[in-house]
Amino acid sequence: MITVSDSDNTGEYITSMTNNKANIDSSDLLLLDTLQREGRIAAVELAKRVNLSPTPCTVRMRRLEKDGVITGYHARINPQALGQALLVFVTVSLKSTDEATLKAFNAAVSPVPQILECHMVGGGFDYLLKIRVTGMAEYRDILGGFIGALVMVESTHSYFVMEEVKESPLLPIPHVKDTR
Repeated sequence: MITVSDSDNTGEYITSMTNNKANIDSSDLLLLDTLQREGRIAAVELAKRVNLSPTPCTVRMRRLEKDGVITGYHARINPQALGQALLVFVTVSLKSTDEATLKAFNAAVSPVPQILECHMVGGGFDYLLKIRVTGMAEYRDILGGFIGALVMVESTHSYFVMEEVKESPLLPIPHVKDTR
């Protein structure tokens, strides 16, 4: 868990992770916001945008990577360009929710590349899956041939996306003043 505080009302926000590995100030927050929007930004340009010289900016970036605040960099790919037009959310209810069953389900779904996300949730079902496939035939193979065939699965419900209204990997960064 990360906490953000402005205890002296100076506008200087200090963030810390519960394991006290990362202390994040307002410059770090601006750096994180800029990087998540423009991951390929040149180091010199990044430093200019966050009002630091290049060396301290790079040191901060490496510290945030080392502390696990920045977990990676990637390119966003248009799924339509790869023929992966069908997006489906699937709810999964298990027969049992003991630790061994949960671990077995997690291990079973983790290597399946079409399952983009798997979330254990509280409420009327146990897991919510986000699945991206080329079409109904591939989806049917995954649902019937794989998910439904897992011995711990009691039931599934599928929700087919008709239109993607909003999809974003960007996290809201607390108290970042946009200076651009």
